Amino acid sequence: MASEGFEAPDVQHFIELLRSAGAMDGGGGLDDIWRRPEPQLLPVPATVRAFRLRVDLLGTKPPVWRRIEVPGDITLPRLHEVIQTTMGWTDSHLHRFRTSNSRNAPEFLTQFDLDEGDEGLLEDDVRLDQVIAAEGDRLWYDYDFGDDWEHVLRVEKVLETPPPAPVCLGGKRACPPEDCGGTWGYSELADWVRSDYGDAHIPDVFDSPEDGRAWLPVGWHPDAFDVNETNELLTALIAEPVPVVKELASLLEFSGQRGARGLRQTLVQPSMYGPTEISTDAAAEVIEPFQILLDVIGNGSDLTGAGYLKPAAVEQIAQRTGITRWWIGKTNREDLTFPVAELRATARALGLISVREGRIAPTQVIKRHAGDPQAILRHITGRLPLGRSAAERHAGWAALAVVGSERPAELWDASISALMFDLGWGIRGNPYAAPPADSPTLAALTLLAGATHERGRLHGVNAAVAAVARIVIRG
Repeated sequence: MASEGFEAPDVQHFIELLRSAGAMDGGGGLDDIWRRPEPQLLPVPATVRAFRLRVDLLGTKPPVWRRIEVPGDITLPRLHEVIQTTMGWTDSHLHRFRTSNSRNAPEFLTQFDLDEGDEGLLEDDVRLDQVIAAEGDRLWYDYDFGDDWEHVLRVEKVLETPPPAPVCLGGKRACPPEDCGGTWGYSELADWVRSDYGDAHIPDVFDSPEDGRAWLPVGWHPDAFDVNETNELLTALIAEPVPVVKELASLLEFSGQRGARGLRQTLVQPSMYGPTEISTDAAAEVIEPFQILLDVIGNGSDLTGAGYLKPAAVEQIAQRTGITRWWIGKTNREDLTFPVAELRATARALGLISVREGRIAPTQVIKRHAGDPQAILRHITGRLPLGRSAAERHAGWAALAVVGSERPAELWDASISALMFDLGWGIRGNPYAAPPADSPTLAALTLLAGATHERGRLHGVNAAVAAVARIVIRG
């Protein structure tokens, strides 16, 4: 071997020679050789122009690409969001811009890099027109350093008049699913889906076709791309969220720092600016299950020795709320009739009832509001979201955002789980799985939406409950 007889002292001597050479010519020796150079910025132009860019995802065959137009004064963090949106990524991983494709390419740092102790030029205040200027200029964008997705942005045309907002002009093929194993894993998935999920093409990572189809994003096909849908997402990206209360604003900022966009995209929906007025009739309808509970207990009622509602009260509540029509088994014991138990627990959390010394009774504030459904609903609204722990508060705000955006009730659970996952919550032992949507706040909203009449299987949009959620969100 060539290294035979080359001892450690020889290596040290070689390094010292290099360092000496660097010192003699005024350089930093090996330090200069290994140090990554910082990007060189162009002067800020006197006039803002725009760029038509073709964005190619390198290594994909046939290629996955997009054509976009962006103003020259767009900052690199904003361009990052535009790339994520137009390509179809979920911003679940780190990214980096670089100015060449060489081994030691100059690159811009993110705040995460600085927090990790790296030194260099932060991307935050860098404009695109400080990096590119003419047709043919290129900029590289890396995403997810595990799967290693490399993109190249090439200037196709310099435009004298910037578009009012970033726009996607076209593209081909769907973005690969997140965490699919890079270009090799994507290629296997694409071949399998194009074969109509044939057994002969199923990737080895899946135990069965059912396992693979369950893992894939719903409706994903490698050849699908909708430019109109993409531009709708871009419109939502640049829209400002509805003004929200302080706690939710802090959560929105936190989610943005994580690179998550789900909460922001929910709060920019036009429906979030919808009405917050609720008529007396609508208020009476949504508080109905709570009003029935209040009617049954009257000014106060004794509980059983075990602390439950008495059987006659349970039976009356179940009948009047509609629970009896669908609950399996007798509805005369609270501990065996979960919907009644949940109604009572939620009413207590909302401050509608109190339990003291073996008696259940309306709270003093609710006694003052007796017969006024709007006042009772205002009281309920003022108590939301429920919970004290971070998990309960986050889940509560997620539930309010989803309901306030007028998402159909069939999609509540999945949408809330996705927002919670964006906020960093998962399932113990499986950090890649979204957590369940359950929370005291969601329980209250489902009861207001009429869950006792619907076996808990709500459908469509309840305008009054959406208004309740918006009242809480907007303060």
